[in-house]
Amino acid sequence: MITPRIAIYGAYGHTGRFVLAELRRRGFAPVACGRDAARLHELAAATGAELRVASTNDPAALDAAFAGTAAVLHCAGPFLDTAAPVLDAALRARIHYLDVAAEQQAVVDTLARDAEAKAAGVTVVPAMAFYGGLADLLASAALGGATEADAVDIAVALDGWHPTRGTRLTGERNHYPRTYIEHGRRRTVPDPAPLRETDFPAPFGRLQTVLLPLSEAIVLPHHIACRNLHAWMNLAPLRDLRDPATPAPVAADDSGRSAQRFVVEVQVQRGHRNVRATAGGRDIYAVTAPLLVEALQRILDGRVRGNGALAPGQAFDARDFLAALDPGRIAVTYEDGAAAEIAPASAR
Repeated sequence: MITPRIAIYGAYGHTGRFVLAELRRRGFAPVACGRDAARLHELAAATGAELRVASTNDPAALDAAFAGTAAVLHCAGPFLDTAAPVLDAALRARIHYLDVAAEQQAVVDTLARDAEAKAAGVTVVPAMAFYGGLADLLASAALGGATEADAVDIAVALDGWHPTRGTRLTGERNHYPRTYIEHGRRRTVPDPAPLRETDFPAPFGRLQTVLLPLSEAIVLPHHIACRNLHAWMNLAPLRDLRDPATPAPVAADDSGRSAQRFVVEVQVQRGHRNVRATAGGRDIYAVTAPLLVEALQRILDGRVRGNGALAPGQAFDARDFLAALDPGRIAVTYEDGAAAEIAPASAR
C-alpha cells in the first residue's frame, strides 16, 4: 500500500509542527513546505521530513512543492494573503485543500471557489480548526442533520492566550469588519462590541464575554439557515492577546501542548428544542491538528459529502466526526432540553 504524501504549507510554524506530528501518527508521509528555507532545513534536521521551499508569490515553486502529494494542509497565515495562491496551486495540481483560517473574509473568498474545486474534482475545506470548524461541527451535530435553526449561540472561554507570531501577524493584517447574523440579516459588529455574562462549565464559571465572531460565522451559515448567529469570547484571553508583552506558547508536556484550557459551548435553538454541544480540552493550537487531519483522513477514504468548497459541518457527518476524536484531546458532550429563547445581541 502506498503511503499518501501530504503537503503542509507553513510546516515549521507552531500549528504546522503539531499537524506534521499528527500526520505521522496516523501513517501519512508529510512534505514540509514553506517560504523560509532556513526554518525548513532546521525542521527537516529535527524530524527527517521531506522539505520543499516555495513562496506564495512563486506559482512555479508552489507547483513543484505540491507535485506528487494528495492534499495540502495550509497552516501559514495571514490567510488574507496566503490562501488564494496556495489554493490556486492546489487546484492546478488537482489535490485537496484544507486550511485553518480564522479570518472571515479569507473564508468567504475560499468558499466562493466552489465551481473551480468541483471542476478539479477536489474537496476544499477552509477553517478546519479550533476557530471556525469546531463550532460548525458542534452546531451541525446538535442539529442532527437539520439545515435550519432559529438561533445558534457560540461561546468560547480560554483561561489565557499566549499568541503565536502568526496570530499576531494575522491580527495586524485583518482590517475587515467582523459580521454576525441577527433577525435574518448579516450585521457588522458595532464598536464597542456588546458584552454579556455567560455561564460556562467548571472550571470557568460565570464570565463576562464580548461579541467576537470569527470564521464560524461564515462556515456555519454557508450550509445552515440561521435566523440568529452570535459568537462570544471571555475577556481575559483578549487582554493577553492585545498585550505585546504576552509571550508565545510554552510546552507543558512532551507533546508540545501548552497548559492553556478551553471550552466551546454551542447552543442551538430550533422550534421547541434546545440542544447544547460542548467541547473542552487543552491548547487551541495543538487541538487544531487532530481536527485537520481527521478531516483529511475522511476526504481520502471517501467519508466526505462530495467535492467542491465545503464548510466543515457540511463536508462530514458531524456527530461521527466528533466521536472519532480522542476524548483526551477534545471531550464532547451534548445536552437536550426545552427551548429557552436566546436574546439577540442588540437586546443586551
